[in-house]
Amino acid sequence: MTDLLDFSFNLQALGIGWGTAVMFIMMVVLLLTGMPLAFVTLLVALVFALGWFGPMSIPLITSRVYSFVMNFVFVSVPMFVLMAAILDRSGIARDLFDAMKLFAGRMRGGVAVQTVFVSVILAAMSGIIGGEIVLLGMIALPQMLRQGYDRNLAIGVVCAGGSLGTMIPPSIVLIIYGLTANVSIGELFTAAFLPGFMLAMFYVAYILARAWLTPHVVPQVDPEPIPREEKLRLLKGLALPVLVVAIVLGSIYGGVASVTEASAIGVGGVILSTILRGEFSLKLLRDAAMQTLSTVGMIVWIGIGATAIVGVYNLMGGVNFVSGMITGISDNPTVIVLVMMAILFVLGAFLDWVGIALLTMPIFVPIIKSLGLDPVWFGVLFCMNMQISFLSPPFGPAAFYLKSVAPPGITLGVIFRALLPFIALQMLAVGLLIAFPGITGR
Repeated sequence: MTDLLDFSFNLQALGIGWGTAVMFIMMVVLLLTGMPLAFVTLLVALVFALGWFGPMSIPLITSRVYSFVMNFVFVSVPMFVLMAAILDRSGIARDLFDAMKLFAGRMRGGVAVQTVFVSVILAAMSGIIGGEIVLLGMIALPQMLRQGYDRNLAIGVVCAGGSLGTMIPPSIVLIIYGLTANVSIGELFTAAFLPGFMLAMFYVAYILARAWLTPHVVPQVDPEPIPREEKLRLLKGLALPVLVVAIVLGSIYGGVASVTEASAIGVGGVILSTILRGEFSLKLLRDAAMQTLSTVGMIVWIGIGATAIVGVYNLMGGVNFVSGMITGISDNPTVIVLVMMAILFVLGAFLDWVGIALLTMPIFVPIIKSLGLDPVWFGVLFCMNMQISFLSPPFGPAAFYLKSVAPPGITLGVIFRALLPFIALQMLAVGLLIAFPGITGR
């Protein structure tokens, strides 16, 4: 016990400035060893809790972690992940992609445009990013390459479109932000809908502009009209996904169900869809459940670690220290927001979005409130920034998701180069949200 008290005294002697530096260096070194982020943050939290306050601080940390994992809204996360896992294993996405020919098949760049619209609908069904990119990489990418689309354009459309699940409700990123920032998830969903759709339209505009200015990047339009019987068959593939989206989002926006209840309704809707399509089986459900356990387990462990380290840092006075540093940069709230966006952009190139949200939002959101800014608007801005992190090298997860199913000739270097125009479009969207907060309806 005496040793622990001595250790506590030694760490406290560092002061909050040097203590922050030591904590950051310790995290970076442990991450470089390959240790998962969840265990890094837990270990650093434990070291600083014992070293700064002594053993009596541990119950405070565990109570903070308990309150995080016991939040009722958190139940919606595994539900939406399960929806995505079932979609991965059904033919719903393929039929949805084929059905979009009815709307985009008669224009130059039509397959790329329909890929974006399919991404929007899939995002509105589940809010999961990785599964969308893998699905589109298996369905849309081979078709675009076979028809003669420019390889970079096809790759960029799949990765950028598949990442729209970050923005478009019911986004898991919005849910985690809402839990962390203690703001209404329903309000976040409402505020994020238009910016998410705006970003999708940026992608569509870019595709059409490339098709017009550089015609060689897209194939010629097929002059053959689609027979009426084929149109009816394609429309059947559109009906079930649109119905699920309408029920899930309609129940939330209409005030009929909470986000958690709507997520359960969505799972029921997707399972019913697979039954009606004759695709349901116990193996499908078991495999989807195992994927859900794996994904949610990762999110929960990262959440536990991040909650613990933020709790310790808060007790140390670190949140006030960082807040003072950031607000001391300028008296202009816009400059402070831009600094926060720059910090998030840098972190997004190296860390998972879950860790970024849980590590930074307990510090950033109080600053936003103290500046008189809307935390709901900032949540949408945060999610738009995380869009960039999904595509940014060196660790942009969208590139790695696509690489897992891409043809052999497509390397990570090729993928990251193809993503540069879409990263620029995402940065433009972030800038517009900062300049015109009214886009969120707030």
